[in-house]
Amino acid sequence: MIEKLLVANRGEIAARVVRTAHRLGIPTVAVFSDPDADAPFVALADEAVRLPGAAPADTYLRGDLIIEAARRTGADAVHPGYGFLSENERFARDCRGSDITFVGPTPDAIAAMGSKTEAKALMAAAGVPVLPGATLTAGTDLAATAARIGYPLLVKAAFGGGGRGMRVVRSADELADAVEGARREAAAAFGDGTVFLERYVVDPRHVEVQIVGDAHGTVVHLFERECSIQRRYQKIVEEAPSPAVDDALRAELGAAAVAAAKAIGYVGAGTVEFVLAQDGTFGFLEVNTRLQVEHPVTELITGLDLVEVQLRVAEGAPLPPSVTGARIDGHAIEARLYAEDVTAGFLPATGTLHTFHIEGDIRVDAGVVGGSVVSPHYDPMLAKVIAHGTTRSDAVRTLARALATARIHGVTTNRDLLVGILREAEFQAGKTDTGYLTRHDPARLGAAPEPGPFAVAAALATQARNRAEAPVLGSLPSGFRNVGGLPQRIAFTRGEQELDVRYRMRPFSATVNGEPLDAQLVSATPDEVVLEIGGIRRRYAVHRAGGVSYVDGPDGSAALAGVPRFPDPNAAAAPGSLLAPMPGGVVRVLAEVGAAVTHGQPLVVLEAMKMEHTVVAPVDGVLAELAVRAGDQVDTGQVLAVVTD
Repeated sequence: MIEKLLVANRGEIAARVVRTAHRLGIPTVAVFSDPDADAPFVALADEAVRLPGAAPADTYLRGDLIIEAARRTGADAVHPGYGFLSENERFARDCRGSDITFVGPTPDAIAAMGSKTEAKALMAAAGVPVLPGATLTAGTDLAATAARIGYPLLVKAAFGGGGRGMRVVRSADELADAVEGARREAAAAFGDGTVFLERYVVDPRHVEVQIVGDAHGTVVHLFERECSIQRRYQKIVEEAPSPAVDDALRAELGAAAVAAAKAIGYVGAGTVEFVLAQDGTFGFLEVNTRLQVEHPVTELITGLDLVEVQLRVAEGAPLPPSVTGARIDGHAIEARLYAEDVTAGFLPATGTLHTFHIEGDIRVDAGVVGGSVVSPHYDPMLAKVIAHGTTRSDAVRTLARALATARIHGVTTNRDLLVGILREAEFQAGKTDTGYLTRHDPARLGAAPEPGPFAVAAALATQARNRAEAPVLGSLPSGFRNVGGLPQRIAFTRGEQELDVRYRMRPFSATVNGEPLDAQLVSATPDEVVLEIGGIRRRYAVHRAGGVSYVDGPDGSAALAGVPRFPDPNAAAAPGSLLAPMPGGVVRVLAEVGAAVTHGQPLVVLEAMKMEHTVVAPVDGVLAELAVRAGDQVDTGQVLAVVTD
């Protein structure tokens, strides 16, 4: 039996593993980096050990430090979660060599599937359909290899996952840069820059099969998951079962997945991923020798706790009848809530979550709480929100409402995009594939609601707060003036949009950027404003933090930053300044001061949350100033360079 479990991960998956371990009566140990010192998962565990530093390479990827933490705390088992060391053969072997149970497959199985290229060869030998591809080595003729596979093709990291180290290449002109970028990203995320080329199937469905095996030779599948809604090759909406898979195809996919698992003597929980073409044919992608991010949808349709299954198997128990005889019950959908700016091209966002509250008949696996700080060092996922229903439509409606009514203040998220997807007709009809977000503009799907009512609500809540906090004449009603005349004025910004609000209290009237709002004021307090708009009464909750009014209503949400009446004239950046779009590290500087540059030319490459982001010249001109160099850390809005005519 496992006496004490160390969780070698962070965020929501660490918290999720700890909760199951505690339910089973197993004491737990967390490990944490410096930025995670106050994270919820650290407080949830019984004990915690600091891993000094911030970068993954210095903390969560340091297997030696994690094994030492297990020794110091007396932990006899390690659960790796997903990502980081979860698919690291050496770490699994080192655990065994230290008499620590690795909660996962054997090192040999990890090794067999750790290299996606070797895995494909092994799967082909086992009779599993595979896509054509080739590993890139120092001696590879890149152009000839790509021509043999055929365009379009995909450059992929040989180790790791999560969409990192991946590029689509549609022509030979793009190939060299794509390979170089994928290698750098893979090395930064997984510690290994090996990449390979693979035939790119245009707009297939991404379908994966959950497998579990025990140490006694039993391997079964727990049905499929549909993971086709993706951005930047990373899943954001997953569901089980797939709306495209019938019983016959399910049996075929399941048989292929079990054959793949048996070919490597698989023990524990894992996933076999496939691309599913429109004609029903499928090809092997990879085996993830770990728990997947999206495992909750399988749990909700089967009633199983997959972490519990992992722990039981690690203790040597055979798979119970609840696993070997599992059946599909209803439908489940998961949405990944990320700290990112969709309209800015999914740039990661950072900051302090002033409020984080999601309610409804749903499951929330979160790595944050109100007050948590979202740093630039790790993946920007805040939480997974999962709904289960008797039918797919039930699950969709439940999840959409939970997300739409959530109160998430302080950090920009993809919440509106997720709601837009769930309420879009093609998605609701189950017609999803990996090209969904190319056919449907994410900025349009996640478009913010009309700002007028939110701006007026923020203005009235501000007025009520000012009145409540006034040190004199506290008995006067909000908005009282001896003389009528000009309306009161307050301005906000929402992103780059400025909103000029002007209003009178008696009788009430309001305009936003000169446009009248057809509204009557019912009541206003610092925390809630009730408006009757076009004869419909709506309540707007208002929360103010850090100079920003966060307004939540039945028609959506908005974050409105107050504009100072007397702005600092020195605050504006010089004309032609290139500003950092998010906090991160400078990976490369691609031009020198004095060089002529052209519109769209890459000048600086930043890395944040394990993804690269390129800052380009906004116009033709001269690089007059360069304020950073490789290795520097920058904050959002910091000047990187100045381009002049």
